[in-house]
Amino acid sequence: MSKLESLGLRKVESIHYYVKDLARSRKLYCDMMDFAELGESSPELTESGRQKSVLFQAGDCNIICSEPVGEGGRAHRYLRKHPDGIGTIAFEVEDIEKVFRLLDQRGGTPIDDIQTFKDAAGTLRTFSITTPFGDTTFRFVERRGYAPLFPGYVAYEKPRGGGNKFKIEFFDHVTSNFQTMKPALLWMEHVMGFESYWNVQFHTDDVAGDRSHGSGLRSTVMWDPGSGIKFANNEPWRPFFKASQINIFNEDHRGDGVQHVALAVADIIPAVRGMREHGVQFMPTPDSYYEMLPARLERIGVRQIEEPISLLQELAILVDGEKENQYLLQIFLKDAAGLYGNRDAGPFFYEVIQRKGDKGFGAGNFRALFESIEREQQGEGKASS
Repeated sequence: MSKLESLGLRKVESIHYYVKDLARSRKLYCDMMDFAELGESSPELTESGRQKSVLFQAGDCNIICSEPVGEGGRAHRYLRKHPDGIGTIAFEVEDIEKVFRLLDQRGGTPIDDIQTFKDAAGTLRTFSITTPFGDTTFRFVERRGYAPLFPGYVAYEKPRGGGNKFKIEFFDHVTSNFQTMKPALLWMEHVMGFESYWNVQFHTDDVAGDRSHGSGLRSTVMWDPGSGIKFANNEPWRPFFKASQINIFNEDHRGDGVQHVALAVADIIPAVRGMREHGVQFMPTPDSYYEMLPARLERIGVRQIEEPISLLQELAILVDGEKENQYLLQIFLKDAAGLYGNRDAGPFFYEVIQRKGDKGFGAGNFRALFESIEREQQGEGKASS
């Protein structure tokens, strides 16, 4: 297949998170992660949409959380089927007419026609499509001076909450889990025009020792070269399909969907230290990871890093890379169910990442993440053959 014409995406503008408890979300974003709460849905929008929406922002990361108000709204319909989760990903685009035309020609499924909204500053044009990402939709937005993030949004006179002292910058990538990912990969290639960026597969049966259980995955990262937007896509891998973390996510989420979103930060060391001090809990990393780290970095060609390994170990930050002196640092928050101590909060989680020259996805850290999740699931009695 010849290379498709680019849709003209600019960036991931926002993610829309459907939740059962806005107060719980406010505590995470404002109190623990130092996001600012900038505004909310107007009374009219809240009533007509049957959901209360609040915008949290840090850097270029806009996270809209919506809680059902009564029955019948989008949040209510989503949460009847799933625990808390990402229901919409919004992309800023250069030309909404072009995006609609190309997606329609390629077999995309628009939910609505292009809608146009105006304010004193300009116009906003938008439409949404269905996706293979479970009940997550994609929204495309062309913004020409229009100020509100979404129609019916009302900004507070003064921002509430935090001031982004952890220096969160933008959404680095989105990761989704599927019981079978090939349809999603084909859709991203043939409809969205994305290209394959990175692949890996492995199994953690050696973590168990007796090889009676483990968690495997196959992962393919797709990207839009024009904007750099990246989607990582995972599916379970034999021999312990049912015990795979991907399959467990699917059972907990009650379907395919977005597993995590990565937040890029300017300096991960003070960011993670500060978040920990504010009560954020992260996935555990065993000491053996850091004992083996020097040899692994030498093997993959990263012969020098600026951070002392002892400091990375203290904060449980992972390091990986593919080229000399080009690497990335990352860490994964516990999933929402673990953070809140409530299964209904769902299996979604955030990643915090700092790239120091490396643009890829280190296979070593994919494995380290899976081993950490495996230990968590064993502790909760979930991981079994």
